[in-house]
Amino acid sequence: MRKILIANRGEIASRIIKTCKELDIQTVAIYSDADKDMPYVREADTAHRIGEPPVNKSYLNVDEIVKVALNEKVDAVHPGYGLLSENSQFAREIRNHSIEFIGPSTEVIDLMGDKVTARKTMEEAGVPVVPGSKGSVASIEEAKKIASSIGYPVMLKASGGGGGIGMVRCENEQALVQSYDSTKNRAKAYFGMDEVFLEKCIDHARHIEVQIFGDRKGNIVHLFERNCSVQRRNQKVIEEAPSPKLSDNTREKMFEAAVTAAKAVHYENAGTVEFIVDQNENFYFLEMNTRLQVEHPVTECITSLDLVKWQILVASGDALPLTEQSEIRQKGHAIEFRIYAEDPKTFFPSPGKLAQLDWPQFDFVRIDSGYESGNTVTPFYDPMIAKCIVYGESRGECIQNATSYLNEVKVDGIKSNLPLFIDILQNPSFKEGEYNTSWLSTLLTVGK
Repeated sequence: MRKILIANRGEIASRIIKTCKELDIQTVAIYSDADKDMPYVREADTAHRIGEPPVNKSYLNVDEIVKVALNEKVDAVHPGYGLLSENSQFAREIRNHSIEFIGPSTEVIDLMGDKVTARKTMEEAGVPVVPGSKGSVASIEEAKKIASSIGYPVMLKASGGGGGIGMVRCENEQALVQSYDSTKNRAKAYFGMDEVFLEKCIDHARHIEVQIFGDRKGNIVHLFERNCSVQRRNQKVIEEAPSPKLSDNTREKMFEAAVTAAKAVHYENAGTVEFIVDQNENFYFLEMNTRLQVEHPVTECITSLDLVKWQILVASGDALPLTEQSEIRQKGHAIEFRIYAEDPKTFFPSPGKLAQLDWPQFDFVRIDSGYESGNTVTPFYDPMIAKCIVYGESRGECIQNATSYLNEVKVDGIKSNLPLFIDILQNPSFKEGEYNTSWLSTLLTVGK
């Protein structure tokens, strides 16, 4: 590959550009009017205005993006994450023009994008799934019957959902009845289809995911796990690798299940198999993300591997750089903090101009940022300013490094969630690794 168009913005665009430069690959950036002064626009070899700030007029404008790709004669398009990264129609359109889409096949994107079909596929492959409906639920009466059989509380989920959208917890039948129609309507509005399904709620669960990678030659490996259980409103806030408080026996079984899941769909390129883990370390398939994850840097830190480089090589038709599982090793511990422009008390977005953004330089810290001092965080996009990834030889050292570092970071001009991270790092439960997906919500409620 000689030239790649990055169909994304901000820090992930900068991240991809960095690897492309190391591989001597030219990059083409796209930007909206709101992003014309962002660092990634300057870092790319060429950049093209794609439209007005709203995403439907810019970063989701498939026709305009394809036009730029053709005019620039690019060899491939990297979608990053979010936006069009799991849009099979976009991937198909790109490939119809003989341009590589850096990701899995469109068939796999479709298969895993439909949560009902994905669940059925995993069940048939022998991967454990959460007790629930066998397919989509066609009526409230059917929903009530299934919920009664598996027991409350249950999760009502949109088949096309993702990122915590289209999920409603129902404590009893009354709540299920009240949520059924609104969840279907929300699913239709967000994902274009109103199919919903039911799963048993796994309370006090941990959210643990396994990074997998496949190539076109049939090689599939895992790159260990990440714990993503520090969440607020089903959105990840902190991720770490390896996962604390997980037995080696369960860990190995999860790796085996993740590879089995990938093999079942002949997976290629980067992907993530997400599991929910109960208090007894029983684990269940949650979903498969058919793209690079926001939290991929923690895996890069503990393996010293470049996942974007792997993506590009696989999309070029090469075999995985390491095809034997025994060749892939991990060392140390890494934690990623998603630093957002938001009020730390209300968690509402806090857009505005970054008067000062200062990241002190240390060997144990990696900063993936899409902003610099003087840039403006606009209300049009996700308000993440940066990802701060901290490394340590042990988890204890990593927490110490993170605590000292985050106290030195300066984000002035707008509010940020930095105070939240400092509080979390000082919390005994977090230090001991004793947390789950509801832990942060409970902590915040108690703190009020």
